[in-house]
Amino acid sequence: MPPDYFVNFMPRSYTMSKPKRYTITAALPYANGPLHVGHIAGAYLPADIYVRYLRLKKEDVAFICGSDEHGAAITIQAKKEGITPREIIDKYHEINKDTFKGMGIDFDIYHRTSERLHYETASQFFLDLYNKGVFEEKESLQFFDTEFNQFLADRYIMGTCPNCSFDKAYGDQCENCGRTLNPTDLIEPRSTLSNTKPELKPTKHWYLPLNQYQDWLKEWIVEGKGQTEEWKKNVAGQCRSWLEDKEGLQPRSITRDLDWGVPVPLPNAAGKVLYVWLDAPIGYISATKQWAIDKGKDWKPYWQDKDTKLVHFIGKDNIVFHCIIFPVILKAAGQYILPTNVPANEFMNLEGKKISTSRNWAVWVHEYLQDFPGKEDVLRYYLCSNAPETKDSEFTWADFQAKNNNELVATLGNFVNRVVVLVHKFFEGKNPQVPITDDNVDDIKYLDKQDEAYAKVGAYLDQYDFRAALNEVMEVARTGNKYLTDNEPWKLIKTDPQRTAKILFNCVQTIGHLSILMEPFMPFSAKKLRDLVGMEADDCKWEAPDIVVLPGQQLGQPLFLFEKVEDEVILKQVEKLHAPLAALPNEQSNEPTIAYQPVKEPISYEDFAKLDLRTGTIIAAEKVEKADKLLKLTVDLGFEQRTIVSGIALHYQPNDIIGKQVTVLVNLAPRKLRGIDSQGMILMAEDSEGKLQFVATLEHCQAGMTIS
Repeated sequence: MPPDYFVNFMPRSYTMSKPKRYTITAALPYANGPLHVGHIAGAYLPADIYVRYLRLKKEDVAFICGSDEHGAAITIQAKKEGITPREIIDKYHEINKDTFKGMGIDFDIYHRTSERLHYETASQFFLDLYNKGVFEEKESLQFFDTEFNQFLADRYIMGTCPNCSFDKAYGDQCENCGRTLNPTDLIEPRSTLSNTKPELKPTKHWYLPLNQYQDWLKEWIVEGKGQTEEWKKNVAGQCRSWLEDKEGLQPRSITRDLDWGVPVPLPNAAGKVLYVWLDAPIGYISATKQWAIDKGKDWKPYWQDKDTKLVHFIGKDNIVFHCIIFPVILKAAGQYILPTNVPANEFMNLEGKKISTSRNWAVWVHEYLQDFPGKEDVLRYYLCSNAPETKDSEFTWADFQAKNNNELVATLGNFVNRVVVLVHKFFEGKNPQVPITDDNVDDIKYLDKQDEAYAKVGAYLDQYDFRAALNEVMEVARTGNKYLTDNEPWKLIKTDPQRTAKILFNCVQTIGHLSILMEPFMPFSAKKLRDLVGMEADDCKWEAPDIVVLPGQQLGQPLFLFEKVEDEVILKQVEKLHAPLAALPNEQSNEPTIAYQPVKEPISYEDFAKLDLRTGTIIAAEKVEKADKLLKLTVDLGFEQRTIVSGIALHYQPNDIIGKQVTVLVNLAPRKLRGIDSQGMILMAEDSEGKLQFVATLEHCQAGMTIS
């Protein structure tokens, strides 16, 4: 794990006793549009992986989510589509609910903030805080659209961000830099209803005095007093920037002039509703109440018992609300627990640009499920292996194809297929009958690595490092392939059938263990593996016994767990992605302008023929000590393995490139870099912004093939 994955603002230790139960929330998505890959990678997939892991450990878990159905974003979308807010939320609630189900994201409840129980819960929450004297009631100047004769909610105001100068920032947040704003912060504000400059008029609202909680927040977040886990660097860093800003926290209005939302439950408050960022987080609590009613349970321990671990999974644009505003609300209420962790992810970009729902620059997940039936786990795998855990990541269709073909097909699927084919060929499809004990050193080492995988994967999941955890799962398959290749049971069967039986017995156990280790990440494929080796879902638990598939168990027929994604399929998706932009006027296009490098001096064919270019596969990677830009790579060239030092450390993490197929200049004279003999060069492509990408074949090739 990278040493800076978590942050320490000051030395401190954490002692976390084992929780009695877990309350896991995933950010309530706005019901004003469908879900794209950035949403899934940012909050929902990591939450589901974590919960599935906890369930394998037989923990008591409540996994909570639902539609956020209030706020100006809903009314804006309703105006765009010419229908009512109710029709909007009904439409997108069902689309998103089906999308989550299709992706295997298995909430215990997917609730709605338009439900009566939520209205009652949110209203009572407001009244409890109001009666305790928490809020400040004051009159302030708010933007008013004279043409539409109404006060403007934050999302009805657009202008230039004072932080990054983005000219389409909203009144509550800049979607370019992520800065949380007040409408009066905007430069040259304008109404999105009339496109005119709004006026400032007085109106009364209730304010949450965040300034009164600043010292407590500093103690809790910056100094870690009362925390039991470290928070990720990106999360704690953003909180610190708020808490240590020279202007400090300011009171924040928690009501709005709007006709869509939970009405403020006070006399003389007609036309005012609860601000969506008071309303929405309380949706976690109302959803838990409904789940408890449905299950005949008591909801209170999941929100009020100190032995409960509360974890919020969100994207980075929601950090301030979940780490500052909502904790203040819970603290002010008095009887609620605070989040143990908020492992927020950064943003996932798309083909070199930020995802934009308004410009349809997105990969919509419900459309993916239609275009790639049966490939839910491929997307889950790709998004997890490429997750924006501490910095922004990027979705590209070429990389999606490469990871499917080179990793899922060539490594994981290949191992499973090889084993099952051999068992059917030599043992009539039955798991071989062998002595359980064996003193063979190679077997012991192989089985020890298999056993260690549970501890390694679990340790990473406990720290919310999902990419590293997934890599350890894939390492089990890589090790299995090597074990098979090294022992060659297809040859050994002629001279030592008993030894052959033991090798294949061990490999069948590996398939069984993979079905458990894969469950959090690729549940559909994990079930296929369980069915293949005759395991029941109830048999699956974390750190399973060595023998998970009994001798003599009849295996299913050989199968291809994954299949190659062909070039024409990817080309079709790329064309589909670019089609909306092609229809826009030229001046609206955000297509990046590429600054091409000038062509170098011509060389002769003889000069080119001197270059020996081969395909290779990276099998190990680590950072070079005291060298920020260098990675030490071990590359399998088929005929040998070589050490190559490459200046790509600012672009790739070591764990992310294991198994990556690359192009290698193999006859470059060796060169010593930082005391390491580098025996070749990895070919990279560099764009106008200096970003590096591997040059590799679209289809998987055997290591060592000549490129000419």
